Amino acid sequence: MLISLHGLQRVYRMGTEVVRALDGVDLDVEAGEYLAVMGPSGSGKSTLMNILGCLDTPSAGEYILNGHRVSGLDDTELARLRNAEIGFVFQTFNLLPRTSALANVELPLIYGGVSRRERKRKAMETLERVGLGGRIHHTPNELSGGQRQRVAIARALVNDPSLLLADEPTGNLDSRTSEEIMVLFGELNAAGNTIVVVTHEEEIAAHARRVVRLLDGRVVEDRRTKKGDGR
Repeated sequence: MLISLHGLQRVYRMGTEVVRALDGVDLDVEAGEYLAVMGPSGSGKSTLMNILGCLDTPSAGEYILNGHRVSGLDDTELARLRNAEIGFVFQTFNLLPRTSALANVELPLIYGGVSRRERKRKAMETLERVGLGGRIHHTPNELSGGQRQRVAIARALVNDPSLLLADEPTGNLDSRTSEEIMVLFGELNAAGNTIVVVTHEEEIAAHARRVVRLLDGRVVEDRRTKKGDGR
């Protein structure tokens, strides 16, 4: 099992008020799954995303990621685990604006201490994988929105993470480009990547093989999609 959540809680104290962003979430995700997390504003999906991504820790309960017991890790250990196990794709791309696509994709490898020659090789290979082999020297402002998101996906993939986390990955894209990006996610999943997408859009979630819906910090639905059923 790649992800195991048991009795996960995240409680915030705002003055005298106690907010239960997550209120006892149980969830297992196997390696190779393609999961969409949905829910209205305030449902807990962003909090769950932050905990899955080791950007936050639970107040109670247990989170195990690829054999690592995440609950209770300190900030340094969380950062090390994030860099080794997780690739992030954000709605706003989060690319360095005056840096080439190649250099943007190399960035996680620099943090990982990979040699310059190996960084370049892996970054070029990953950009090819997402269909941008001919754009490696272009900066973000020379690329379309869809191409920028492909660079961001390549950056997320370059460390060969066990988990790809995407937060509203098509939120800044038109419908045609959104479809192209979701097709790419499908291809990556078919190649063996485990993907968790947080989205509020039903048409985006329909690309996943499984949909988990949150409400008031709890899982209220966990179902296979038509793709997940093999139809």
